[in-house]
Formats: sequence, structure tokens, C-alpha cells
Amino acid sequence: MGPHPAVAAIRLAVRRVLHDVLNHHQTSGARPHERISGARPGRHTSGGRPGQTAERLPSPLVSPLVLVACSGGADSMALASALAFEAPKLGVRAGGVTVDHGLQPGSDLRADEVVLRLRELGLDPVESVAVTVGRGGGPEAAARDARYAALDAVAERHGAAAILLGHTRDDQAETVLLGLARGSGIRSLSGMAAVSGAGGRYRRPFLQLDRQTARKACLVQSLSVWDDPHNIDPAYTRSRLRQEGLPALEKALGKGVVEALARTAQLSRDDADALDAWAGQAEASVRDAAGLLECAKLYALPPAVRRRVLRRAAIEAGAPAGSLFARHIEEVDRLITGWRGQGAINLPGKVVAQRQGGRLVIRQG
Repeated sequence: MGPHPAVAAIRLAVRRVLHDVLNHHQTSGARPHERISGARPGRHTSGGRPGQTAERLPSPLVSPLVLVACSGGADSMALASALAFEAPKLGVRAGGVTVDHGLQPGSDLRADEVVLRLRELGLDPVESVAVTVGRGGGPEAAARDARYAALDAVAERHGAAAILLGHTRDDQAETVLLGLARGSGIRSLSGMAAVSGAGGRYRRPFLQLDRQTARKACLVQSLSVWDDPHNIDPAYTRSRLRQEGLPALEKALGKGVVEALARTAQLSRDDADALDAWAGQAEASVRDAAGLLECAKLYALPPAVRRRVLRRAAIEAGAPAGSLFARHIEEVDRLITGWRGQGAINLPGKVVAQRQGGRLVIRQG
């Protein structure tokens, strides 16, 4: 008798991702975590015997390390259990990390509990990382920025080939709706990518699985889970959408809204990728010999391509990508399409865009 269908589904999703990680590891010839002579795996050391210099062993490629980012919730605990089951069969080392945001009383104790649960699953290395959450961009964005910075640091320290994230199809649907509510472009509507981050570091195996499948997998495996009270706190936009918005849509439109939004995300991502590639090719053709953007040539581009060129130029000039919104690009675009002698446009990161002699100049102010 095989495993419960929910357990089989999460394991299959993780197995597919691990195969991708292995293929990339083998074809790239990467050595993400070569051992140091005289050192134990996972232990920082300056060498073997006192007075000797550490030497790297010219051994064959070691197996890649894959980490799971785990909050202790049902999604990430299901992911951790599947990773612990599948990784040894493929010769992949599996570890885990939990991030303590420090936003709730006793969060440090809960982080310690998660570490214990991950170790009980057989994951190694496992660690908890405490972060300080700022206020930039709102509480949800600030917590996300702090979390990813911590995960990046852990991955670098351990030489991890990938970090698995437990985002589900439901999370994807919420992300699409949030982008739609902000009036964002097609890139925002494309939701979360299955592979993202530097070098494809972040992998999301569950984007085709619903939240209930992950929760059921935890239940049948008797895995303890923690339900974050922030997930039902109406102070957070995503929580209101989860508790009120999506149920209202399903009541009005019928079942299948989540699946339809997830399909929208994938279709939007395909379109956005194609337009980004087009913009990358077009950018060189709209610059003069000095590298400045020529307004007449920009005007001739399709709007979707032109705005992507403008966004790329603003980011290259120092505007933070996360703070550069559609309204900023629309204002810069009017310097091309609605020129009436208007002055400079101030962008995030102290970047200024202005039209000078038929050229668009975007630079630090």
C-alpha cells in the first residue's frame, strides 16, 4: 500500500525539483561546499593541526546541499518532510533554516521548536536565524526583505545549491490579486516564479498544489504544525484577502477561482518574459553613440517595450527595483509621449529623469 495521495503529491513535487537541482549541479560543475582538509562538514574552521594551512581537497564533486525554509506552518512542514524523505534517495544533502522575525512574543521559542522538528526529520544542517524587521514599504514587505536577506546569507554560508519555499497555488492566487489591486503591470500579475533568486537559488515545488493538500499531508504523517496568527490578522492586506476576498470571489463566481488565477500567473509570466527579452534587444537600438536614450526612437517602440526600457534604465541609474512602481515609469514615459516642456521627474533612490535636447537623461540627482 502506497502513501496517502496528499503525501505522494508533495513528494513527487519535491522529487522533480531535486532532479532539476541535481542536473544543474552536475552540468555546471559547481562545487558549492567543498570540504576543508581536517574539518568536519558544516563546521567553520581555519584548518587541521595548529600551524598548518587548510587545503581544499581536489576530490570529485560532493553532493549538493538543499535547504528548506520552514516557519513551522503546514505548508513548510509538509515541504520539510518531503525533502527529508526524497533527498537521501537521490544522494542530496538536506538541511533546514527557520527565520525568527521577532514580531510576536515567544517567537524565539517557536523558532527553537521548529529547529527541533527539522532535526527529528533527519535534516542537517539546521539553524534558526533572528532578524530585525524594518519599516520600509510596510510591515509585510519589510518582513519579506529581512527574511530573504537572512536566507541568502545562510545559503552563502553553507554553500547551498537551493532553498525550497512552501508557497502553494493559493499563495499564488493571492499574489495575483494583490498585483491586480495595485494596478500593476503584467509582471506583477505573473505572481511568484517556480525558480527565482541569484542563480535560481529559490525553488517553489508547491505552486501547483493547494494549501489543503499540504495540510492533509501533515495530518496523515502526524506532523505538528503552527498556525501563525498573522495569517488571520485583518491588519495585514494578504490576511484580509485570504479570509474575506477569495471566499467572496468563490461565492460569486463559483469554485475554480484559485486555479484560474494560478493559470493567469503562468500565462502572464510567459508574456512578461517575452516582452523583457524584446526590451533587452531594443535598448541598444535606442541609444546614441554616447549611450544616451534618444526620445524619438523610444517613441517609436510599442508602449510595453518602451516602459521596460525606461524601467531598466532607471534601475541601472540606482533606483531600487522594489520601490520603482508603475506610476513612476508612467511619469517618465510622459517625457517621451507627452512632452510639454515639463521639468525633471524624481524617482526612488535619488534618481532623476529629464529630457534634454531630444535625449532622455536618467541619473543620480
